[in-house]
Amino acid sequence: MTKKKDGAFNFEESLTNLESLVSAMEDGELSLEESLQAFEKGIRLTRECQAALQKAEQTVQILIDENGNPEPIGFAADGSPAASAIQ
Repeated sequence: MTKKKDGAFNFEESLTNLESLVSAMEDGELSLEESLQAFEKGIRLTRECQAALQKAEQTVQILIDENGNPEPIGFAADGSPAASAIQ
């Protein structure tokens, strides 16, 4: 998994890495072995990104279900719900 220094998954970095792998494979300049390694890494990154998106979708659904409406909830700089959003 692509990690930040603090150990958290970085979706944007993983997506950028995946795009780079696809571009390198499309260019056709990789050897067969390099292509297989790039493909394997790409599959892993794709699965990690899909898992992160599913988790985000579940979080959004939980927030909507808990609040009964799809109104935005304010978040603090650290990602936690703002004090005014917690009731």
